[in-house]
Amino acid sequence: MEKYSPEKIEKKWQDKWFGENVYKTEPDKTREKYYTLEMFPYPSGNLHMGHVRNYSIGDVLARFKAMQGFNVLHPMGFDSFGMPAENAAIKNGVHPAKWTYANIENMKRQQREMGLSYDWDREAITCSPEYYKWTEWFFELFYKRGLAYKKKASVNWCDTCGTVLANEQVVDGKCWRCDNEVHKKDLSQWFFKITDYADELLKDLELLKGWPERVKTMQENWIGRSEGLEITFDAPSLDEKISVYTTRPDTAYGITFLALAAEHPLVEKIIEKSDNKDAIRAFCEKTRNQSEMERTSSESEKEGIDTGFTCINPFNGNEVEIWITNYVLAEYGTGAVMGVPSGDQRDWMFADKYGIKKILTLQPKGVELKLEEMTEAYVEKDGVLVNSAQFTGMEMHKAMAAIIDYAEEKGYGKRRVNYRLRDWLISRQRYWGAPIPIIYCEHCGEVLVPEEDLPVKLPENISFEQGSVSPLAKCEEFVNVKCPKCGRDAKRETDTMDTFLCSSWYFLRYADPKNSEKPFDKDKVNYFAPVDQYIGGIEHAILHLLYSRFFTKVLRDAGLLDFDEPFTRLLTQGMVIKDGAKMSKSLGNVVSPEEIIAKYGADTARLFILFAAPVDRDLDWSDQGVEGSYRFLNRVWRILDHFEDKIKSAPKDYDINALTDEEKDLRRTLHLTIKKVTEDIGERFMFNTAISSVMELVNAVYAFQNKDINAGLIREVAKDLILMLAPFAPHIAEELNFVLFNGESVHKEKWPTYDADAIKTDEVEIVAQINGKVKEKLMIPVNMDKNAMADFAKKNEKIAALIAGKEIVKVIAVPNKLVNIVVK
Repeated sequence: MEKYSPEKIEKKWQDKWFGENVYKTEPDKTREKYYTLEMFPYPSGNLHMGHVRNYSIGDVLARFKAMQGFNVLHPMGFDSFGMPAENAAIKNGVHPAKWTYANIENMKRQQREMGLSYDWDREAITCSPEYYKWTEWFFELFYKRGLAYKKKASVNWCDTCGTVLANEQVVDGKCWRCDNEVHKKDLSQWFFKITDYADELLKDLELLKGWPERVKTMQENWIGRSEGLEITFDAPSLDEKISVYTTRPDTAYGITFLALAAEHPLVEKIIEKSDNKDAIRAFCEKTRNQSEMERTSSESEKEGIDTGFTCINPFNGNEVEIWITNYVLAEYGTGAVMGVPSGDQRDWMFADKYGIKKILTLQPKGVELKLEEMTEAYVEKDGVLVNSAQFTGMEMHKAMAAIIDYAEEKGYGKRRVNYRLRDWLISRQRYWGAPIPIIYCEHCGEVLVPEEDLPVKLPENISFEQGSVSPLAKCEEFVNVKCPKCGRDAKRETDTMDTFLCSSWYFLRYADPKNSEKPFDKDKVNYFAPVDQYIGGIEHAILHLLYSRFFTKVLRDAGLLDFDEPFTRLLTQGMVIKDGAKMSKSLGNVVSPEEIIAKYGADTARLFILFAAPVDRDLDWSDQGVEGSYRFLNRVWRILDHFEDKIKSAPKDYDINALTDEEKDLRRTLHLTIKKVTEDIGERFMFNTAISSVMELVNAVYAFQNKDINAGLIREVAKDLILMLAPFAPHIAEELNFVLFNGESVHKEKWPTYDADAIKTDEVEIVAQINGKVKEKLMIPVNMDKNAMADFAKKNEKIAALIAGKEIVKVIAVPNKLVNIVVK
């Protein structure tokens, strides 16, 4: 063979694979399907090493499962709506569509150069009208099912992006995309009622046995289900009632103030009736201008203003002061929080700051607390009640249930289940997104765009100046339209949909991507989906993964599919880091995949990134590691080139019994490697250890480089070595298989199975211990008798010297594992 040349063989096989559509998949109910999917990318223009890692993991699984006989679906597409394209249009004067499609073509070229086994006939591009027609159709489905609604709300607004953000898109008070601070703004917006599915989204986390516990915990905490009591307080001076939700009804007798959010609906009435209206209004305006992070951070100063009004604690008749504070948010609970200084450290500090009364209601069992001696709140969730009328002396947890029952009986409390999860805000004041298919008519109100008129296409002549309204609102030819019901003049909705809506169903479109009559055929989607293995970053644990689960459940209830969850198994790969930090242009530590492929080839890039670390952990980039992977592929090439003539002339079948002991050891190593690589890929996703095992096999073959070797054996070793290498380094495997075996594509061949007889051995390694400490390792016959094991160990030269002159108390022997000699 010629010298190993990745630049020659990789392009050759890529042209053949994609020219002959080798990876095309169709439903086949006679075969078991396997749907592996990497999260599709935003077309930013160039792949980075994080992409390479993500796609290489999925490609290994796709190729491995195909070789095992599964009907593998392995598609790719682009999550192509969003802010960066619009920002590029503003900055460079390029239309978002032109910028996006140019980037898609570049990224597809790079993906092809990686040798990824995608069925490109199933490509889904979310910004294409053929795709977003169905995103609009789903909006209408949700609307008809009562799951889409519009309301005026205090929403998260990012000035930099010029748009609204969903709660899930605000991270520590900052925009998830641009990392600038977010503030509140009152706007009329569209929402999806994800809260209708809160219980099921929480309960069905139990079904996700193949998901990382960390991701499930993140979703569980985000949904935030809690059980408690909603208490109604009379406020006679305001002629109002105030509702407060609490998970700690056991502290109800210790309430000394209520804290209202600045956005609470009662605030306007308080200002109207107050003698201190200017100060209260100023405090509320100041608070509303603070970011959510400022208001809720444990490090931020807790501030408030006394309204001068009070309400009545229904449990004991005490007057309770009404305050407006900066730490209560309107969207959580009822927008009002009860203040119990003796049981909550924040309330304690707030009460100290403003001179608010404290009432002790809980203390440790057997310990008497004195309020005047306390320097902080008693916050332990354990103890007995005090100063709590008939509940005094009752254990806390029993008292919680009893107090809820009592409040319900008296009519001023209701048992409630509450959620941290809020409805999904889907409106965006941007151009580059799927239009919301709603028309506003003065006579008919909100009217859905007729299905036959979908998609509502984005106009091409548009101004991209940022502002508080969508760029679409400035396009008269888009806005002005006839009402589909009455024919009168009407106006279109000018907000577009959150791009996460597009990515909440793309994995379903892959099952039937060319369907122009419906989003997908039910039989096809039920054959391929749910996704068997989903691969992507942990940063999507809440946003994309939660929305996709919600979408799937709605579509199931609408009769479009028959499964409950979209992704059976989830793998969250670690980041690629260099010089101790995530690769970033700003840090100057980015390694270009194109440069690595140009210098070493795609197989080297793939092999290194899969070998350098377990897939779920961060990977430290190493130039030396890349060179090491390249050297290994050259070693494989050279050793098989060395045996080329013998391999080509060898018979397929040979007499195993004729092998020498050394050759039998090599065959045993081969079949142990097949067993381990099969389990490491298919069961454990330990690609790094699988590759390590293949490397050890290659070392074992090199031991025969200058020896005569059975031709049938080297043929068997070479063939199975190539097959095991194929998912990791597909190009070199394809070339070696073609040159040495002249067969069909290596990726169409069957995955090797190990010979159980070959890996059997007559001997086993055991440990010899003295007083429980390992002193020696011994090779003994398999299933050796316990007494014989003890005698064999005692006769070992090293063990005999260590026990000389000592009394043997007893000898413990565990067959095939260890001998422990206890001495004194």
